[in-house]
Amino acid sequence: MLEQPSFGRRLRQLRTERGLSQAALVGDGMSTGYLSRLESGARQPTERAVAFLSERLGVKPSDFTEPRAGSLAQALTVATSAETDDAILALAGTLGRGREEDRALRWQALWLLARTKRKHGERAEELGHLEELVELGDELGLPELRARACTQLAQCLRSMGDIARAAEIAAAAYRIARDSASSVRDTAGALLALVSVEAEAGRLPDARAHADELCELTRELTGPLPIEAMWTASTVRFRQGDHAAARELLELALERMSSHDGLLLWMRLRLAAASLYLQLSPPATEAARGRLEEVEPVLGLIGTALHCQELVTLQAHLAFHEGRFEDARSLHDSLQSTKVRLTFRDRVRLAVLYNRLLAHEGRIDEATDNLRTLGDQTHLGSNIDLAAEIWRVLAEILSADRLPARATPTADGTRVEEARKDEATGTVPGTTTTAPSGVT
Repeated sequence: MLEQPSFGRRLRQLRTERGLSQAALVGDGMSTGYLSRLESGARQPTERAVAFLSERLGVKPSDFTEPRAGSLAQALTVATSAETDDAILALAGTLGRGREEDRALRWQALWLLARTKRKHGERAEELGHLEELVELGDELGLPELRARACTQLAQCLRSMGDIARAAEIAAAAYRIARDSASSVRDTAGALLALVSVEAEAGRLPDARAHADELCELTRELTGPLPIEAMWTASTVRFRQGDHAAARELLELALERMSSHDGLLLWMRLRLAAASLYLQLSPPATEAARGRLEEVEPVLGLIGTALHCQELVTLQAHLAFHEGRFEDARSLHDSLQSTKVRLTFRDRVRLAVLYNRLLAHEGRIDEATDNLRTLGDQTHLGSNIDLAAEIWRVLAEILSADRLPARATPTADGTRVEEARKDEATGTVPGTTTTAPSGVT
């Protein structure tokens, strides 16, 4: 039963949310004086009045009931209006009280929580929320929600290094979006996830085809999606060895991206550009330093612990390539004293940097053993492109030290020799062992 004064408060809220005056709401069907008394709580609403107002506002009669104290609906209202990470994270306490709430409300709360956890690099917690989002999307039967949940789950799994499962989920997201004729943005989001996973898995022809499809799909859009499409296409071309095209695409994205369109993406794009410059041969250190210097002042405004770690990681790589080995070691070690929030790929590349520093310090055997193990582990996780990078670095270290292959044998006596042979081609040896430990 609808009671005063809560009915009046809720009625006023619904009216003002729609930008309606009292006269505009009632028209000729009710006096503004009667509506005013209803909103003030001075009159108890009749069934006829409730039915009339429901129709005028486009809501159900039950929508006039205020969210009860401590309910998910109330917590969600507070979180979305506060627009702070702390308010959103407080939703977790309400979710833990049970699943008796409306599933659509629960989906909204989980979506906000997952997005906030991703922003802070807390991927295990994000994964848990996304797994439930996929289940809820299936229960609700809405293809848009199913596609969005699967898209984010695939991206999360990729960032954690679980490429095989990420590929499966990303393909499902794209299939759902395509078959249900979802919006261009939902389809493009699913394609973004799919291309990223295919590139990590070394399926570069598939990734290139889907990246081209993505760029064509987003060509007429505004906002961040076309920028992210160019960024993704740049990544694919880089891994195909077309470094000039990769750099051209990424710099076009940088040129088109305004900080007014999204400061967070503006910052992430510059971090990505610095990373690409440092992976060129030879590294474009001046260009990388310029991008990192652009990021530093923005980091203090919107950066999280994750973004700070990404910046420090790139600064360490930059110091190494500039021959400032003590600075590189100091920056690397500073990350070890905190909870590392980096993606799987960035953590592996940081481990590669550590072993390059070991080699520079004369600890060749230790560095090559570590890299050999890391390469095998990463290859098993289907991170083919990343494994190729590790074997190239191993071959580089061995070549610089002029050690014969037999001096550092592997279990089958072939790995180092293969690494040397593959240095020029970038191919990856086929042996697989266990998934990376201490990296995921």
